[in-house]
Amino acid sequence: MSSRSSLQPPPEALIRTGVYRNPAEDVFAVRPLSPAIGAVVEGLDLARPLAQKDLATVRDLLLRHQVLFFRNQDLSPQAQRDFAAAFGPLHIHPVYPTVPGVPEAILLDTDRNDLKDNALWHTDVTFSPTPPLGSVLAARLLPPSGGDTLWASGTAAWRALSSGMKQRLEGLVAVHEFTRSFPLSRFGRTEAEKRDWMQARANCPPVEHPVIRVHPETGERAIFVNQGFTTEICGLEPEESASLLNFLFQHVTRPEFSLRWSWQEGDVAFWDNRVTQHYAVDDYRPHRRIMHRVTIEGDRPIGPAASRQ
Repeated sequence: MSSRSSLQPPPEALIRTGVYRNPAEDVFAVRPLSPAIGAVVEGLDLARPLAQKDLATVRDLLLRHQVLFFRNQDLSPQAQRDFAAAFGPLHIHPVYPTVPGVPEAILLDTDRNDLKDNALWHTDVTFSPTPPLGSVLAARLLPPSGGDTLWASGTAAWRALSSGMKQRLEGLVAVHEFTRSFPLSRFGRTEAEKRDWMQARANCPPVEHPVIRVHPETGERAIFVNQGFTTEICGLEPEESASLLNFLFQHVTRPEFSLRWSWQEGDVAFWDNRVTQHYAVDDYRPHRRIMHRVTIEGDRPIGPAASRQ
């Protein structure tokens, strides 16, 4: 990658030009993937601790592009954990197995897990009162073909709605449930798994979140319902709730709001879970796929009315 002789630009210049020079004279480039969502970041070694300025720039890019991709990374589970921890406290998942010695890293292994819950559009852990800020996902073992992941932007989907639909949605609240994607039939195969599932269900009762979430950092609005965990919209008749949810599930995942990422060895993805959904395509069986995910804790979602108070 070629260097440039210009002075170090501020973060906004990075967003405009796609090139940033840090004090060590290294250069990393940012290549947007679509107008709505996604960018590839080149020239950063995530296995090494990043300077605070670089971390701040990565965060700015995350807010701008919502999902970032880093190629050719030699990232151990410990280094993956440490990179994610630079952005906040880390979440421990109540069901999934974890990487030995790194309890913050979820082990997503098709030889060990029933991953059908990932083969639909979802936002991670919205069954929590405080869903995650984001996640860092690293490819460990890939099938010879297939196994792509799609991401969609809830903010782009929001902006495309009619003014009448926006007004209708702004005051609504929806229920999110742990058991919708983690049923006992799939996650209670052994007595030990059943005990863990019963405890997780007790610790994760249904929660209510605004249908439209205001991003706590950017102030942007986003559709915040997902097929993985949202079960109903409060205060509506069942048929009306189901109809409106089905519309939103289909609307937010339209091609113009989304991207498809084909994984390569050494790839790492970092996404803003507050305004995105994703879908892991389950098209590679009987081949094996292993991913490690580290999840960053978030805050309680706030809707438009609460944000104005």
